[in-house]
Amino acid sequence: MSDQNTVTVQHQASQHRFVVVTQGVEAMLEYRLDGQNIDFHRTFVPPTLRGQGIAEKLVRTGLAWAKAQKLNVSASCSYVVKFLR
Repeated sequence: MSDQNTVTVQHQASQHRFVVVTQGVEAMLEYRLDGQNIDFHRTFVPPTLRGQGIAEKLVRTGLAWAKAQKLNVSASCSYVVKFLR
């Protein structure tokens, strides 16, 4: 599965979020970090970017980062919960 335009996910650690900036708008996955525990609490993709797999890419990138950091992952965002099952 390939995107027509390759999107790059940026980790903005100081703001506790992963971001995709494309077509002049921003999609994001936000998290809270408490010691070794991470809670992915909000995913937002502007209407103009929906249906392109951007939210999934954000979540997969965030979860891969959390795993690499050996963090205990939880999600209070219903979209992210689907990936933890």
